[in-house]
Amino acid sequence: MALRAAIWASLLLTIAAACATNPVTGRRELSFMSEAQEIAIANESEPQIKAEMGVYNDPELQRYVSEIGWRMAKISERAHLPWRFTVVDVPVVNAFAVPGGAIYVTRGIMPFLDDEAELAGVLGHEIGHVTARHSAQQYTRQISGLVGLTALSIFVPAARPFGDLSTQALGVLFLKYGRDDELQSDELGARYESRLGWDPAAVPAFLSTLGRLDEAAGDRRGIPGWLSTHPEPLSRVDEIQPVVRQLKAAGGDFSTNRDAFLQRIDGIVFGDNPEQGVVRGDAFLHPVLRFRIEFPSGWEIQNSPQQVLAMAPGADVFMLLQLVEQPRGRNIEEIAMNAMSRSGFRAVQGSRTTINGLDAFVGVYQGQVEGLGVVATRAAHIAYDNKVFLVAGLTSSRLFEQADSAFATSIRSFRTLSAAEAEGIRPDRVDFYVVREGDTWASMAERAGGAIKPATLAVMNNAAPASQPRVGSRIKIVVRG
Repeated sequence: MALRAAIWASLLLTIAAACATNPVTGRRELSFMSEAQEIAIANESEPQIKAEMGVYNDPELQRYVSEIGWRMAKISERAHLPWRFTVVDVPVVNAFAVPGGAIYVTRGIMPFLDDEAELAGVLGHEIGHVTARHSAQQYTRQISGLVGLTALSIFVPAARPFGDLSTQALGVLFLKYGRDDELQSDELGARYESRLGWDPAAVPAFLSTLGRLDEAAGDRRGIPGWLSTHPEPLSRVDEIQPVVRQLKAAGGDFSTNRDAFLQRIDGIVFGDNPEQGVVRGDAFLHPVLRFRIEFPSGWEIQNSPQQVLAMAPGADVFMLLQLVEQPRGRNIEEIAMNAMSRSGFRAVQGSRTTINGLDAFVGVYQGQVEGLGVVATRAAHIAYDNKVFLVAGLTSSRLFEQADSAFATSIRSFRTLSAAEAEGIRPDRVDFYVVREGDTWASMAERAGGAIKPATLAVMNNAAPASQPRVGSRIKIVVRG
């Protein structure tokens, strides 16, 4: 009994020591992360995040976003944190916060915001996650799990290309906040921006826009989108309205600064950046690495810095493209066999060949993948420009025979790009257009050559997909590169 009492006393002391005061609510709460640890996580993860996602190459836009963020951070409950704001070069629609004051917005979210007040609302929302210690609390809840460095921890192990398809397809592990955290951050974002003169009605406005986004419309590429990390945006629109009414009733001149914002996003890259490879229909082209590959028709293609993943609609059938890290072997056959063996795959058959003039080894292998069980894969290791590329089709052993023909056809399509072909690949960009009589979202999207779907174009312009564009209005469009 004495020993049990001592254990409980020790446990209570540990819990008491781990309690901290929430800067927003003033309440004591359990947290195993000190403020110094929060800042350390922000500092340690920053180079990894930037290397993984890239920093969007527009110094003026970076400065614009940072200045808005800093203004709000300095009136927050944790103004003393070393705040930093970065636009990362990924097309997914999202924004996220790392404990310690690091806020990231994706290039992809910018075209879906309608004015500066909406941008301020997004930044204020993410600042709220940090000031209210939501990100630190999530770390505490998951401290015994896989997360490690909370907001972003990169899990794409080069030695296991098939280890966990879901993790690798996303490339990044994000915190997912609960409903109460989201509602509190919505309110904090509205309060921060209203104190600085931005219209707090921008918060429900961007929630409405983001809530309409259809993830199947191509708005998610490589990492989780807003809907997966910030749940139920549409249902939160009504709940933030009383706060907005209260803030506006207090008086003051509120602005949206729409023209200034639109000027900043004029010409912003939309979709994939050619520096990271681009999807064009069923093809993936990489003008920097100078290659092209065709995936089966109608498959969804996701591009991330580590790999390209193509997925068959409605079935667990995948194709994967990635560089082989640190290839080991005297020739392409040895490299292939060593790489697959290290990944836990057993060779069933294989032979050395050429694919459009490139030295290659193509084999069929068996192994296990978490979530899929026993799988079979047709994998090609292709030597090109002092690199080795892995192109593989993978599915359950039961479905392999049915899918193998598509795998083989796609593998055989891998080829080099000429200098002229590479030079001709340009990014799609945001432009502006005045709606004319007879224009529809479908007709305007069609003129973009498939760069954007009609429903997505409507949502980008703060409109419902079933609506008609208003004649004479100036809207955002996408111009094919």
